[in-house]
Amino acid sequence: MHLKSILLSLSAVAALSASVADAAPLLVTNGNFELTTFGGNKQLASNATTAWYKSQTTLAGWTSYNGNDGGYNFLLNASTATTGASALQLKGGNNGFSASPGGGNFFASDPLYYPGYLFQTISGLTVGQDYTLTFDYALAQQAGFNGDNPNNYWQVGLGSTFQNTGMLSIANGGFSGWQGASMTFTATSTSEILSFLAKSSSSGAPPFLLLDDVKLESKVPEPSTLSLLLGGVGLVGFAARRRRGKRA
Repeated sequence: MHLKSILLSLSAVAALSASVADAAPLLVTNGNFELTTFGGNKQLASNATTAWYKSQTTLAGWTSYNGNDGGYNFLLNASTATTGASALQLKGGNNGFSASPGGGNFFASDPLYYPGYLFQTISGLTVGQDYTLTFDYALAQQAGFNGDNPNNYWQVGLGSTFQNTGMLSIANGGFSGWQGASMTFTATSTSEILSFLAKSSSSGAPPFLLLDDVKLESKVPEPSTLSLLLGGVGLVGFAARRRRGKRA
């Protein structure tokens, strides 16, 4: 087998292994915030019973909680977020406000006014294995208020490990644009709590941190993927040895 053929075979095996890895199930439930109990464009409650009689909503797979209730957290939609029809109106106009890359609903939290954790339990983890968490986030300002909003960020945790996103700051009436975040966590238990908490080191006017498209995936291929890749390499090696044997 010529070297070119071997390289082509390896490329094919690598592409197949990548497609298998991409097809692995995601560990986060409802990471795009589209599944709710009582619809979107509402403030979040800590449980479905409270949501029902307060005309709020909850997110499937997630809990919004500040120690007392759901906190000053909202589920908004890009189509209405900057209009009077929104449960919490954000400033829009000429500030470049846009939908998240995933579109649809997004989570919004004020880091200064009774912020609540957004969290869910992630199961099926392998102790000692690294996992990559990705999500989109942005910073906007509530309509009807004025002032700059510096130094806002998400505090993100998996189990007892916490990391912070980069700081987002906007001038009065501004919008940060959507940013992509990627973090690596090492599992210390087979089930751990994934959490988000809006944080700020400034007085605000007031700011709202936005969140969408949360995904958590293993950083290493699944055992079946590794077997497939090793098997492909073995076949290529066998073919090369057979070719050399014929020449001899």
